[in-house]
Amino acid sequence: MVDLANLRDPVVIAAFEGWNDAAEAATGAVDHLVDEWEAELVTAIDPEDYYDFQVNRPQVGLDEEGVRRLSWPTTRVYVARPEDTGRDILLIRGIEPNMRWRAFSRELLEIVDESNAQIVVVLGALLADSPHTRPIPVSATSSDPELTASWSLEPSTYEGPTGITGVFADLCTTLGIPSVSIWSAIPHYIAGTPCPKASLALLGKIEALLDLAIPEGELPELARAWQRGADELSEEDPEVAEYVQSLEEQRDTTDLPEATGEAIAAEFERYLRRRNKNHPSD
Repeated sequence: MVDLANLRDPVVIAAFEGWNDAAEAATGAVDHLVDEWEAELVTAIDPEDYYDFQVNRPQVGLDEEGVRRLSWPTTRVYVARPEDTGRDILLIRGIEPNMRWRAFSRELLEIVDESNAQIVVVLGALLADSPHTRPIPVSATSSDPELTASWSLEPSTYEGPTGITGVFADLCTTLGIPSVSIWSAIPHYIAGTPCPKASLALLGKIEALLDLAIPEGELPELARAWQRGADELSEEDPEVAEYVQSLEEQRDTTDLPEATGEAIAAEFERYLRRRNKNHPSD
């Protein structure tokens, strides 16, 4: 059993499936860390109080020994102890709850508090007017003045609907735990499949901010395969190709290596308008 109170200078990295996780980029990044660092499962949230099982259904399958087992949708907490980092990492890999968000966030923060973690990193991904042919835009923001100054972050200025990432980060602020939100912007016209290129971009930002050595594993090759698929889509559809070219011109005109926090917020608002237009009954 892992003793959370004796972790080495721990930091928390969290991601949640659902509204905050376009193309599974955020959870894909955490899944990669769990695998590469051989993270140990510490605990899982009891899903009974937080999930609607008609929305997030349990799964039936066979385990490695061929035994039929039932797996419930939940949020899990892992501990990774990478030897070359000098610190331990608490990884939260979850699903946005269907109810009782405040209680859910408090339960997670109790685990964070037990670990004495000094910073929480929350990952997210949204759909944006971004060309797949350019680097994935990544934005890092924080509501903590000291963290914003020391890490040269964008202040958090977004106003509008939020997901569990926003609620979780807000509770961190309320409890005095510094937190940073890192978001990637996914090309909306090719968001139907997981985007390892965006997961890789998120991990690159984490590596830079926390000065961590993160093993890339197969992610670069998966990102290249995703890129080839996106290129093929663009080549096969003249309208998509023309649209991508317009996005490239717009991106190149701005001449920014990555989107600012305000740009990400603007893209998020455009995404919400597009989503409401396409799903008026939601």
